Amino acid sequence: MEETINLKELFQALKKRLWIIVLITTVAATISSVISFFVLTPMYQSQAQILVNQAKSDQQLYNSGEVQTNIQLINTYNVIITSPTILNQVINDLNLNMTVDELTEQIEVTSAKDSQVVEVTVQNESPRMAVEIANTTAKVFKNQISEIMNIDNVNILSPAVMKEDMSPVSPRIKLNIAVGIAIGLIISSIIAIVLHYLDNTLKTEQDIEQILELPVIGVITNIKDVPKTTVRQTEPIGRAQRTRGETFGS
Repeated sequence: MEETINLKELFQALKKRLWIIVLITTVAATISSVISFFVLTPMYQSQAQILVNQAKSDQQLYNSGEVQTNIQLINTYNVIITSPTILNQVINDLNLNMTVDELTEQIEVTSAKDSQVVEVTVQNESPRMAVEIANTTAKVFKNQISEIMNIDNVNILSPAVMKEDMSPVSPRIKLNIAVGIAIGLIISSIIAIVLHYLDNTLKTEQDIEQILELPVIGVITNIKDVPKTTVRQTEPIGRAQRTRGETFGS
C-alpha cells in the first residue's frame, strides 16, 4: 500500500510540474538538433574488400588446415594495413595533408568470422576522398604485403565505388534528437521530483489532510473572491433614498 501511495505522489509531482518537463525536453531536443545540423561535420563511408590467401600449385588440393591458418593471420594483416609502412605510402600517393595518426582514425579494418576477406572501411568528410583512400590502401597493401610477409596471392575482391546518392553515415540526426529528448526527460523529471520534495508549504486542503492527518472543518474565503455584484446592487438603492429625501425636504 505504501508503494502505491508513493507512486501516485510521484506521478502527481511530475504532473504538477509538467511545464518544467516540457520546457527542458524542448530545449534539449533543440540543442541536439542544432549540434547535429550546424556543428557536427557530415562523414561519408566507403569500403574495399581484400582476399588474402596462399597461392597453390595445380597439384595442390584444397587443405582446410591452410584455410584455418590464413584465417588466424587475418589479425596480423589488419595491423599491417594500418601500419605506418602502408599508410605513409597512401599519404604520398594521394598527397594527403594529414599525419599517419589522423589517417588511422579514419580507417577501420575488419574481417568476417571464419573468412579470409579483409574489409577496409574509410570515413571522410568527402565521399570521393573516402573512396580513394579505401582503394589506395587496398592497392598499397597488395603491392607491399609480399615483401613484408611470405604472401604471394592478394586480390582486391571488391573495390570501393563512388555512388551518386551517397548519404553521410554520421551524424545520425534522428538518433541524436531522440537521445536529446531522452536526456531532457530524465533531467527534467529529476528536477521536478527534487522540487516537489523540497517544497514543504501547504497550498491546498488536500495537503493539510495528507500531512496533518486532520479533517478540514472550514475554509476562509479570500476577500478578492467576493463577487462585486453585491456592492453594485447597493448603489442604486442609496441613490434612490437620497433622491426621495431631497424631494420631501423641498
